[in-house]
Amino acid sequence: MGKSLEDYLETILILKIKKGMVRSIDVADYMGFSKPRVSHAVKQLKTQGFLLMDNNGQLLLTDSRQAMAEKIYERHCFFTKYLTEMGVDPKLAESDACKTF
Repeated sequence: MGKSLEDYLETILILKIKKGMVRSIDVADYMGFSKPRVSHAVKQLKTQGFLLMDNNGQLLLTDSRQAMAEKIYERHCFFTKYLTEMGVDPKLAESDACKTF
């Protein structure tokens, strides 16, 4: 799976935790992407069996992809904490954990 798809899965999981539900517009706002870009990615994720969309436009990770997203998020949190403990600025650590690992 590509880094970009991992980012989408992680974002959907984070938003689900924070808001209880996730729509494409929420993903676009959170990631700072255009709505068409996110719509294209969502279509790919649906086609590949990564997520479902209900009649209200809510994005739902499939069970296997939910577990995958949780592992991605766990890894992200681990490296963010590790970098912060090494003295890296928390915002930079967050960004670097997302990009590097």
